[in-house]
Amino acid sequence: MTSRPEYPAPARTARRLPRPAELRPLLRLARPEPDPVRRRLARAHTVADLREIARRRTPRAVFDYTDGAAEGEVSLDRARAVFAALEFRPSVLRDVSHIDTSTTMLGGPSALPFAFAPTGFTRMMHHAGEPAVARVAGRIGVPHTLSTMGTTSPEDLATAAPDTRRWFQLYLWRDRAASQEIVRRAAAAGNEAIMLTVDTPVGGARLRDARNGLTIPPALTARTLFDMARHPHWWLNLLSTEPLEFAALTSWEGTVAELIDSIFDPALTLDDLTWLRSTWNGPLVVKGVQTAADARRVVDAGADAVIVSNHGGRQLDRAPVPLETLPSVVAEVGGEAEVLLDTGIMSGADIVAAVALGASGCLVGRAYLYALMAGGERGVEHLATMLTAEIRRTMALLGVSSIKELTPDHVRLRG
Repeated sequence: MTSRPEYPAPARTARRLPRPAELRPLLRLARPEPDPVRRRLARAHTVADLREIARRRTPRAVFDYTDGAAEGEVSLDRARAVFAALEFRPSVLRDVSHIDTSTTMLGGPSALPFAFAPTGFTRMMHHAGEPAVARVAGRIGVPHTLSTMGTTSPEDLATAAPDTRRWFQLYLWRDRAASQEIVRRAAAAGNEAIMLTVDTPVGGARLRDARNGLTIPPALTARTLFDMARHPHWWLNLLSTEPLEFAALTSWEGTVAELIDSIFDPALTLDDLTWLRSTWNGPLVVKGVQTAADARRVVDAGADAVIVSNHGGRQLDRAPVPLETLPSVVAEVGGEAEVLLDTGIMSGADIVAAVALGASGCLVGRAYLYALMAGGERGVEHLATMLTAEIRRTMALLGVSSIKELTPDHVRLRG
């Protein structure tokens, strides 16, 4: 038998009561913050944090409209899962003392490699609506896109954010004369680019909206009257500000799916893209491209840029994941047209990954709606600060000092 080794007894630690002078530097009691918006936003360190604040502060039907996707929401889950699973490949011993996040999108400067995406019914999420988002875009130096189904007119947005680079997203309607009038108004209001969305021949099955009975504007039913007691601030803002009106539509009463199926044109073809090209002299972007073959077709028909997108997972469920599709689209048309990306973006690191894989930039949509619901214009400002810090930090840790240095060597799509 082997004997156990003997260890010396541990030395006894002398103990004493701390002196007040030693405790004083450790006591850092923060003053109570009287501003409730600042208190909320101080707790938000990620987009997921903003989402949780938005969920608590907004009626369920409104939150679910923003948060949800089509059918089983598989497309959205997959898009986020791919971003989460990718692998960054840093290069060390690089000088990253100065980080340049500026780039060019659609022929103009952008201080960061993203733009704010078009979103429908934005004033339903928060009464400040599109003007709040566009003002933040102008302050940080990125473009803002107004949706055809936005709740601010092109003219009013131009007045609210005159120094912001503004793009206009277009749905072609069955009434082509009405569509042509929308394009004319967008041009007169100073929008630089038209972004044609092509993945909505019919409305996707957004089951959360159907289960919640969401209509535009929200109807005063027994359910919504009960909800007033739980979210009085939201209802007070809705009912005490101007009624919801649309960027290019006088009024509507019904569900989102009914709106799409009634007004949007399911007969949209390449001939319509050629027609739009003949009526619009500025940059023409096609949003909703999901294959390299379709990217080739629309670029040959006159598109200056394509957005690889599955509409945030809100149209065809189990559609291709945009980040996985991006390299093939860049290989096909990247030398002739800009390629942008949306869907599933939840951080500045996601944006850096997409740019490394060949995107000129990204469109951020849901993330800023969460921020808007959480804190209005200040919430969007908070998100912008967060994304900027994440982009800069990710670039520095990758060993990259400028956007143009990002390459596919910096990212690997696992699996």
